[in-house]
Amino acid sequence: MSDPVRIGIVSVSDRASSGVYEDKGLPALKDWLTRALKNPITFEARLIPDVKHEISTTLIDLVDNAACSLVLTTGGTGPAPRDVTPEATLAVGEKEMPGFGEQMRQISLRFVPTAILSRQVAVIRGQSLIINLPGQPKSIQETLEGLKDSVPGIFAAVPYCIDLIGGPYLETNDEVCKAFRPKSAIRAK
Repeated sequence: MSDPVRIGIVSVSDRASSGVYEDKGLPALKDWLTRALKNPITFEARLIPDVKHEISTTLIDLVDNAACSLVLTTGGTGPAPRDVTPEATLAVGEKEMPGFGEQMRQISLRFVPTAILSRQVAVIRGQSLIINLPGQPKSIQETLEGLKDSVPGIFAAVPYCIDLIGGPYLETNDEVCKAFRPKSAIRAK
């Protein structure tokens, strides 16, 4: 039986949070994670505006109070003045994990040259990994899964990272995304 896991999912959007249009980020994250993980998942979902203090407060709440082992954000990572998700994330992190942002940009560059404008970051806070993802559902899936047989997605490294910081043992559905762990870190089934 897989360990249960609490995952925070946060969509950062001024217009979606005010009801101007329907948010597509939270459903995309829920769908992908439900397909990718074998673990029973409790989602803590938040739809908030692009406001630095509100983003930071939400991330702190999801980690410190809701005890989420993984928090994924979508939106607010571009160069526009209102895009402040990376700054809000870095403000609450204890350790930066730059490889996640670097890999997401590498994947996205295969599709659009404007991927260099994205500023996604990842941090560790306590026993939680917080990762900023792109805003579009298609880009979310591409960066999490990677490109079959050519570029690994970032989620392949997430379970082992969570192992290392003391979180639950995440098991993936290999047909969606195969987690990578050193042989010594793989649990017997």
